[in-house]
Amino acid sequence: MKRAIRYLRFSQLGQSNGSIERQELYTDQWLKFNDVKLVDTFIDRGKSAKTFDRPDFIKLQEFISKHYKVVDYLLVDQLDRFSRDAGEAMSMVKMLQRKYSIQVVSVTEGITFDYDTPGSFFRAGLQLLLAEEDNINRSIKIRGGLYTARAKEGRYIGTRPPFGYIKVGEQKDRKLVVEEKEAKIISFIYDAYLKDVPLYKIKEKAYQLGFKTKGNTAIERVLLNPVYVGMLKVQGYKDLPGGIFPAIHEPIIDITTWQMVQNKMKKPDKTRSVLDEEIPLRGILKCHCGNLLTGAASRGKSGKYFYYYKCKVPKHNNISAIKAHNQFLSVCELMSLPENMLLEVKTKCKNTLEDHIKSNKQKIIEKKKLVDDTQEKMFSLEEKWINNEISKETYERWHSNFNSSILSAKAAIERLSKNETNAFTILEKNLELLTDIRSVYLRADILQKREFVNLVFDSNLYYQEGTYRTPTMLNIFSHNHLKMSEKGCLFYKKKRDDSSIIPPSGVGENRTLVQTSNQRAFYAFIL
Repeated sequence: MKRAIRYLRFSQLGQSNGSIERQELYTDQWLKFNDVKLVDTFIDRGKSAKTFDRPDFIKLQEFISKHYKVVDYLLVDQLDRFSRDAGEAMSMVKMLQRKYSIQVVSVTEGITFDYDTPGSFFRAGLQLLLAEEDNINRSIKIRGGLYTARAKEGRYIGTRPPFGYIKVGEQKDRKLVVEEKEAKIISFIYDAYLKDVPLYKIKEKAYQLGFKTKGNTAIERVLLNPVYVGMLKVQGYKDLPGGIFPAIHEPIIDITTWQMVQNKMKKPDKTRSVLDEEIPLRGILKCHCGNLLTGAASRGKSGKYFYYYKCKVPKHNNISAIKAHNQFLSVCELMSLPENMLLEVKTKCKNTLEDHIKSNKQKIIEKKKLVDDTQEKMFSLEEKWINNEISKETYERWHSNFNSSILSAKAAIERLSKNETNAFTILEKNLELLTDIRSVYLRADILQKREFVNLVFDSNLYYQEGTYRTPTMLNIFSHNHLKMSEKGCLFYKKKRDDSSIIPPSGVGENRTLVQTSNQRAFYAFIL
C-alpha cells in the first residue's frame, strides 16, 4: 500500500477552522479513493505562503529527511497552500521527487506533480504561477488600501497602538485616542531630550515612570515617530508620493517641539554624555564666555579625587565642585519663601487651578455641542443615502469623517471630565516645600536638580570671578537677590551686563515671555 503525508495551511486566523476542516475533508477523500495510507499530518496556522520558513513545514522537511523511504506522496489541498512563490515551489517539488522520490499531489486541482511528465510539469507550473499572480494582485490592493487609509483618510493602521495611545471604535471607524498616563511619559521623553538629558538617563527614568516599549533604540523611535505630533509616515504607492501626512488622531506633542527634536536628531552628539552625581551642573552651568562648563575628577597628592568644573578656554573657569555646590546651596537657602509670601503663592495657585477647571467645563460644553451637531449631520447623511440622493462613495467618506469627529470629541470629553479637585490637596501638601528650597534641591535626583536649575534661571546660570551670575531668574525666588549679592554667592541683574558675555533677557527690567512660561512650569514641577 502506498503511503502519504499531508500539509495543511491557512494564512489568516479568521480562516482557521473552516479552512483546515475543508482541506482535511478533500485530502481524506483522495486517500480513500486512491487506497493510500496517511502517515502524518503537518499544519501551519496563520502562516503566509510567501516563503517556506514556516514551523510545521520545517518539521515536514525534517520528517521527510528521516522517513522518506516510507513516504510516496505529499498531499496538499491546492498548490497555493504549498507555496505562492512559483520559482521556490517548482524547485521544492522537483527536489522532493529527485532526492526522495516523493510526488506532490494537489487533490482539489487533480494534479500529481511528475517532473518527468511534461503535461504534469506544465499544469503544476501554471497553477503555481496563477497563485503567485493572485498573491501579487492581493498585495497591490492591500498596499493601495493602506495608502488611502493613511495618506487620504489619516487613519493609523497597525496591529498595536503606539505607546501613549489606545484604540477605540470598531474596524474602519477605529482610531487612536490619547492615554493620559502614557502621554505624560512621552512628553517627558521629548522635554528631557531638548534639555540635553542623555538618552540612557531618559530611558532609565522613562522605564521608572512606566514606559513599556523594549529595545536599545526605543527612545530614539519615540522621538522620530510622527504619530506623536498627529501625523503619519506613509510610503509612496505607484505614482502617489510618500511622506508625512496629517492624521485624524489627537497629538501629544506640539509641532514646534517636534520640529526642534527632529532638527536635533539630525545632528547627533558624537560624544556620549554621562551624568555624574558628583558634578550635577556639568553641561548646564556656563562660563562667563558663554561656553558650557565641563566637569571631571582630578587626583590629588594624597591619591584622593577632587571634582572640578572647567571651561574649555584656557585660563577661564576652573572651579572646585565643593565650592560651587556650597555656594549654590547658599543661593537655595535665600530663595526659600517666608510664610507671608507662601500664602500669596498659595492663593494664586488656587485661583489658577480654579480657572483651569472652569475652562475645562466650558470646553466640555463645546465638545458636547460638537457631538450633537455632528450626529445631526450623520442622521441627515444616512437619510440621503436611504433616499438614493448620494453615492455610496460619498456616504462612506462623510460617514467616516463624522464618526471620527464624534469619537475624538467624546475622548476629549472623557479626558476633560476627570476629577481634578485632588490638585488642591496636592497643592496644600507640597507648597510648604517652598520654605526650604535647600532641602528640595538636596533630596532631588540628578535629573531633577538639572531641571530645577534650568527652570529657575531659564538656562542662564553663569560663573564669573568666583560667584554665580544670571540675567534671568523666577520672580518668586528673587526676593533676596540683594542678600545673595552681599554674600557673594549670586549676582542677579535683570539688565544686560555685557552683550558679548551674557545674552539679553528683556528690556526695562521686564521678564521675558520664556521666563513667565518657566514660572508656570515651576509651579507644575513643585506640584
